[in-house]
Amino acid sequence: MIISFSEMEEKALPAFKGGEKQYNVKMFTEGNHKIMQGRLVPGASIGLHTHETDCEVIFITSGTGKVVDDGKEQKVSVGMALFCPKDHAHTLINDSEADLCFYAAVIEQ
Repeated sequence: MIISFSEMEEKALPAFKGGEKQYNVKMFTEGNHKIMQGRLVPGASIGLHTHETDCEVIFITSGTGKVVDDGKEQKVSVGMALFCPKDHAHTLINDSEADLCFYAAVIEQ
């Protein structure tokens, strides 16, 4: 199956998972599975949340930011990926002056 994000409309999700500003996203869903092309403007974040029934992989494609992964803060940049397994918690924060862009896949387990 091919997913064409270029043909999707970007949606703004305010205060996503309790985060700051909004999460701009193009999202493909099938059942409980999601594949997303995401963008956080400077100062925006996805709030801290726990993956109780699924896992998530985030691939950074442009910009820089930071994650808090199970309480540990780490910088992220282009070419890096974050894996958040089931029963673990994370957040993604754009603390830079440019957009933070990424792809994310949430897979129900």
